[in-house]
Amino acid sequence: MSDDRGVRFRDRERLARTRTHETALDCLAAGIEAALPERLVRDAVSVRDGSLRIEGGDGETGEYDLDAFDRIVLLGAGKASAEVAAALVALLEGGGHGGHGVAEGVVVTEDPADRPSAAGLAVLPGDHPIPSERGAESARRVLDAAERAGPDDLVLAAITGGGSALLAAPADPLSVTDLRALTEGLLASGASIDEINAVRKHCSAVKGGQLARATAPATTATLAVSDVIGDPLDTIASGPTVPDPSTYADALAVLDRYDLDVPAAVREHLSTGADGDLPETPTAGDPAFDRTAAFVVGNARTALDAAASAAADRGYEPLVLSASVRGEAREAGTTHAAIAEECAARGSPVEPPAVLLSGGETTVTLADAADPGTGGPNAEFVASAGLALAAGPLGEEAVNGDPRVVVASVDTDGIDGPTDAAGAVADATTLDPDAARDALDRHDAYPLLDDAGALLRTGPTGTNVNDLRAIVVEKRD
Repeated sequence: MSDDRGVRFRDRERLARTRTHETALDCLAAGIEAALPERLVRDAVSVRDGSLRIEGGDGETGEYDLDAFDRIVLLGAGKASAEVAAALVALLEGGGHGGHGVAEGVVVTEDPADRPSAAGLAVLPGDHPIPSERGAESARRVLDAAERAGPDDLVLAAITGGGSALLAAPADPLSVTDLRALTEGLLASGASIDEINAVRKHCSAVKGGQLARATAPATTATLAVSDVIGDPLDTIASGPTVPDPSTYADALAVLDRYDLDVPAAVREHLSTGADGDLPETPTAGDPAFDRTAAFVVGNARTALDAAASAAADRGYEPLVLSASVRGEAREAGTTHAAIAEECAARGSPVEPPAVLLSGGETTVTLADAADPGTGGPNAEFVASAGLALAAGPLGEEAVNGDPRVVVASVDTDGIDGPTDAAGAVADATTLDPDAARDALDRHDAYPLLDDAGALLRTGPTGTNVNDLRAIVVEKRD
């Protein structure tokens, strides 16, 4: 869990049994710490002489004369939204803006009692990854606050990963029960996040630019922490404050592509929209966006750069393979193990000692398992990589000495799928190969890794920039 000492892995002393394991954990911790919202806000946002300046990672900047606004309204949703919002409140209060700071603030997140708060900021509950009634009620309060914003107000929107489920306001006449069934089917289908969100946007009263429609004509500035490959603003938390390029027809196509059995009300709603009998979500050029801007203040690259620096500080050559790894977790684990073997044997693509790093988001398709077990993409990635290492040329070598390759992977939010673990760490000797094959076939990696003492637990970290992987490769003695 993050605190003033940084990110801590529980049972770290046991997990860091060799220098190789310790380096892997250090790189992951450094990456998560760099993406903590208070650090992101400190680096991207400043208040000087009554002017608020926001710098996005893509070089975009925005400046707002705070004295020109009647009120500052702070809205948000996502796993890191409370942390971003609290950091903004503290910055504004200390920035000389007439002493009044945020006039009204409402954000929706998980476990609000454990999240930071601030004067004037209501931190409301929601649920992830399956939406809930309480999340829907909290979303309505965000919409109410958005609609109260006037033309002379400045709305700051803290939008982070997880907001799609947390900000669960169903479009009329859909119910939260409909959204729950829809979300469960989508998550198990193997659909990509942009496909999933195309459906969720068109079953929502707030996603897909509709929150911006509610705040208009106020000036709205979005600060986004991205958990999506490539940082498309319309996909981060389903883009509540930015134009939506997807359509009702796109949403229907996703249902058909994955042969999803969804509630009849959902299919009827989407069909009605595709027939042109419902208004589409707002697109680029809509008046809702006349006074809006959006800035990505943190993403997977933020974590990867910090992890690479940590590796270099420890005498390893860092190499970022990609910030955009996607596809099946099991296949990605095998591929990463193969690259590590090539590195160890031939010094390609980098000469060891080295740390291979990657980010992105892999998936686990449950539809191919009759009775799926427990786990998440990071657990499945590590189990698959560990199995591949054991079966490869480094397997026998590891049995006779300390392993030359250690693979570690975490979800930066501290929650890997529906488990209490962030991810796992393994080498060629960690898992029994037969047990690993069986667990992977049943998508049951969590108990396998738990029995091996290989799970990484941090608790909720307060950030979310997707998955982070570190593969440490030692040179041959």
